[in-house]
Amino acid sequence: MQDIPKPYAQFKDRFPEILEKNEELGRFIHEHGGPLDEKTRWLIKLGISAAGRHQTGVATHAKRAREAGATQEEIDHALLLVIPTCGFPTFMEAYNQVKGA
Repeated sequence: MQDIPKPYAQFKDRFPEILEKNEELGRFIHEHGGPLDEKTRWLIKLGISAAGRHQTGVATHAKRAREAGATQEEIDHALLLVIPTCGFPTFMEAYNQVKGA
């Protein structure tokens, strides 16, 4: 399991109620936001994190996608979809994060 980034831990200590409400909203949308199955939801979140260059999110969402039954081939495909929109360097940052996780 990855370490919690220091800024996140500091935010959690300073604003625990705000963080909880944000996480509560995220859980609600993930679980009740529509018809997508869990694996697909995590693969989409992986692509969004990769496109946004959120490295902690990339590692977390790749792990959660695997736990939901995604194969490495599916994870790689979700990341490859980043190339045409966000570029090869953005893809490579995410790909390196996933391969190192």
